[in-house]
Amino acid sequence: MKLILASASPRRKELLAKTGLAFDIIPAKGEEHITKTIPAEVVMELSLQKAKEIADQQTEECIIIGSDTVVAKGDEIMGKPKDKADAFRMLDMISDDCHQVYTGVTIIRTGEHAETITFAEKTDVYLYPISDTDIRAYIESGDPMDKAGAYGIQEWIGYIGISKIEGSYFTIMGLPVHLVYQELLKFID
Repeated sequence: MKLILASASPRRKELLAKTGLAFDIIPAKGEEHITKTIPAEVVMELSLQKAKEIADQQTEECIIIGSDTVVAKGDEIMGKPKDKADAFRMLDMISDDCHQVYTGVTIIRTGEHAETITFAEKTDVYLYPISDTDIRAYIESGDPMDKAGAYGIQEWIGYIGISKIEGSYFTIMGLPVHLVYQELLKFID
C-alpha cells in the first residue's frame, strides 16, 4: 500500500526513511487554522489538517502521515521565529531552564478500510545557560530561522546547550518515529 509523508521537512523524511519503509513525499501546502491553545491539542489539530489535505487528494487506497511540532515554555507556544530578534527572544527565554517540545501525528488510511489516528507526544528539554554571544552566533548561522522554538537539537546549539531530555529525542526532531512505526503496523495488518 502506498505510504505518503505530508511534510517537506528534511528531518521527518530522514527519520521515516530510517524505518526502511518506502514512501512518497507530498507536502501539505494549505493554510494552518489553529483553534486550540493547549500545545498537545494544537499539534494534533495541525497534523490532522496536513494529513487530511493530502488524503483528500488521493484516488487510490493509501496511508498518509501528517505531523506538526511546537516548542512551548509555560503557556507560550513558540513557532518559527519571525526574525533574528524573535529568535534571540526565544532562545534567551529557554536558556538555563526546562521547556517542552510537542509533536502531533495523524495517520490516515484511505479507501475501503478508512481509519484515522491522531496522537501527540511530549518531551521535556533542559538547557544549560547559553551566553548572549553564543545565541547571537547561532542566529547568524541562519539555522534557527526555520525551526519551532528557534533551535534544532541536531545542530550546534543542541550539542552545547542541552543538559538532558526526558522523553523521546525523535519527538524533538519532529517525528516520534518509534510510535509512528508501531501505529503503521496496526494499519498494515
